[in-house]
Amino acid sequence: MLGGILKGLSKMFGSKSEKDIKALEPYVGMINTHFEGYMLLSNDELRAKTLEFKERIASYLIEVDQEVARIKVELGELPFEALDERDAMFTEIDTLEKQRDSKLEEILMQLLPEAFAVVKETARRFSINPEIEVTANQMDGDLAATKEYVRISNGKAYYKNEWMAAGSLVKWNMVHYDVQLIGGIVLHQGKIAEMATGEGKTLVSTLPSYLNALGGRGVHVITVNDYLAKRDCEWNAPIFQFHGFVVDCIDYHRPNSAERQKAYNADIIYGTNNEFGFDYLRDNMAHHTSELVQKKLHFAMIDEVDSVLVDDARTPLIISGPVPKGNQQEFDFLKPRIAALYDMQKKYLTTTLVEAKKLIAEGRTNEKEG
Repeated sequence: MLGGILKGLSKMFGSKSEKDIKALEPYVGMINTHFEGYMLLSNDELRAKTLEFKERIASYLIEVDQEVARIKVELGELPFEALDERDAMFTEIDTLEKQRDSKLEEILMQLLPEAFAVVKETARRFSINPEIEVTANQMDGDLAATKEYVRISNGKAYYKNEWMAAGSLVKWNMVHYDVQLIGGIVLHQGKIAEMATGEGKTLVSTLPSYLNALGGRGVHVITVNDYLAKRDCEWNAPIFQFHGFVVDCIDYHRPNSAERQKAYNADIIYGTNNEFGFDYLRDNMAHHTSELVQKKLHFAMIDEVDSVLVDDARTPLIISGPVPKGNQQEFDFLKPRIAALYDMQKKYLTTTLVEAKKLIAEGRTNEKEG
């Protein structure tokens, strides 16, 4: 009976998911409107959109960034002994950083329709052109030295639409449908998007990855095994690199290595949940800031979220290191010495207390007296 009532109400008012999707439809319309306009841009003009977005973000955050910079300069001029003032300044910086995070979320949400449209148009061009010609820049040159899908000729860079991913040659042939645009919006909002195998989860991830990489604080794309991490990194990298983003996968590099530290400086970082987790633990055990690999955590997407946050979460990550002379116990050696020190302190304090009471009884309360 109750099930029938709920079914009837759902038909009358719509399900929760239907309402959520309806609320996102205006964004889909705006994305597709911008997408149609971007089809008229040259390849160089399309790439220039990324720089435009970054400049708009910087302009939106300039006041809080300038204030943080001012406080850091004053902090550097303070003597180390001014602990209270330094503590107050660090607290103020933390407050400003939280404000900056909120403002960054605001401007990214404003840019979302345009940014998603840029990714969709880039995907379209890669799908219909064997090569895409653009004016070469420094990053294009660096890529051409190591990647077969980029070549430089007469000041131009040519991006092929075929490259190796997970040991196989793949040809880019995907363009975002509306359902994938919706999935991208949901992920950017920090929610869970449920998609069946074959519905384009890998393609969906390109949208919020690009958008949040514009913030300049790194995007973590987390999955359950190193095969998927490396495959998705190799599959999507050219789309991001075309727009000047550095892409890397931490699973390529040894823990605590300079290469892994460099990977964390990339704009978009792929990796497995265990490797990200262990790096977090290692950073908390570091003796110096130079040993840290992870930056300030900004935005992360988790593939197979049920496996990562439910199944794998039941097995805690445990990290340990070798202990020199671990079988040598110091307790028996140190106990008598500590006990002797304690007895001496107790005897001294008892004697001092008796002497103090005697002096007070004699009326000698001034310590300078005889």
